[in-house]
Amino acid sequence: MATLTLNRLCKRFGTGAPAVHDLSLTVEQGRFLALLGPSGCGKTTVLRMIAGFEQPSDGSIELAERTIANAAAMLPPEKRNMAMVFQSYALWPHMTVAENIGYPLKVRGVARERARKKVREALDAVRLEAFAERRPAELSGGQRQRVALARCLVTEPDVVLLDEPLANLDRHLRQEMEEAFREFHARSGATMIYVTHDQAEAMALATDVAVMAEGRLLQMAPPEEIYARPEGRIVGALVGRGAILSLPHLPGTDRLLDWPVLQAAFRQCGEGLPRADILVRPQDVTLDREGLQAVVTSALFEGERYALRLLLGDGQTLRAFSRQPVREGEAVAVVIRAGWRL
Repeated sequence: MATLTLNRLCKRFGTGAPAVHDLSLTVEQGRFLALLGPSGCGKTTVLRMIAGFEQPSDGSIELAERTIANAAAMLPPEKRNMAMVFQSYALWPHMTVAENIGYPLKVRGVARERARKKVREALDAVRLEAFAERRPAELSGGQRQRVALARCLVTEPDVVLLDEPLANLDRHLRQEMEEAFREFHARSGATMIYVTHDQAEAMALATDVAVMAEGRLLQMAPPEEIYARPEGRIVGALVGRGAILSLPHLPGTDRLLDWPVLQAAFRQCGEGLPRADILVRPQDVTLDREGLQAVVTSALFEGERYALRLLLGDGQTLRAFSRQPVREGEAVAVVIRAGWRL
C-alpha cells in the first residue's frame, strides 16, 4: 500500500482549454477518495492519467514517492499495481465467473493452485461462491459488478480506480453495491479513487471528497466538512439541496450565521451594504409565524415529508421541509436557523 500524490497535474487535448488544470492532491494509504463533479469537469481524465491510459501534459503523479508519470515519461498501466472497475463491467462473456476473476493471475503467471485459492477467497469476499461456474450473461447487473470487484481483489492492488461503476444500476442495486464497496474497502485496505457525479454516492462511500469544476480542484475534505462548510458557490450548490441567498455582509460576523444575524441582514437589504452569498440547507428552514413571509411555489410529497420551494418577498428562493401538508400558493412564514457564508 502507498500514498498517491498528484502534483500540479495538467492535461490538454488540442488547443482549447485544459481538461485538467494545475490539480494537486494527496491520497493517503488506505483512504477512499471520491472525485465529484458535473460531466465534463475533468474527473475521468484524472482517473485515466492515474491508471496510465493518458499521459500528463504537465505535472507529475507519484506512488510511494516514486514518479510513475509526467510529461516526459510514464510507467505502463500493467506495471502500476492498480486495478480498475468500469461502468460497463468489462467482463469476458465466454469465460465463467471464476475464469474472469482469475484471468489477471493467469496473465501474471501465478501458480494454478495458488490462483484457485485466491479466486475462492475473492468469490467469498463478494458473496458469489455459488456463481463460480456461471457466465456473465446469467448474472444480474449487481452480480456482474461484484465479479469486477472480485477481479480487483485477487491482484492485491495498491490503488483501485472506479469509473462511475453504479451508473447502470437501479436505485435498489445501487444501495446494495454501495455496501459491497464499503466492505471491499474495509477488507482489502487498498487506496480507492471513485469517480461520480452523484453527490449522495460520494457522501455515502468516501472518506474524502474532492470537488472539481472546469478541470480544477475546488475543495477536498471529508464528506461532513464538504457538506457543512463548502468553499465557494459552486461547491455549495453541488453538494446537498441548499439555496444560496444574497444578503448584506455584516462586519464582525462569523461564517456560520444564526437566525438573529440573518434576520438583521434581511432588515438591511435596502441599505446598499456589500453583499455575501449565504448557503441555507432545507433542514435549517422551519415554518414559524414569527419569521419571514414567503409563498409556497411547489410542494413535493417525498413519503415521510414534503419538500417545499419558497419565494421570499425580495424575489429570492428557499428550500424547506415540512411534515404537514402545505399547498402550492399558500402564504407561510419561515425562520432560518442557520446559514453558511460562502
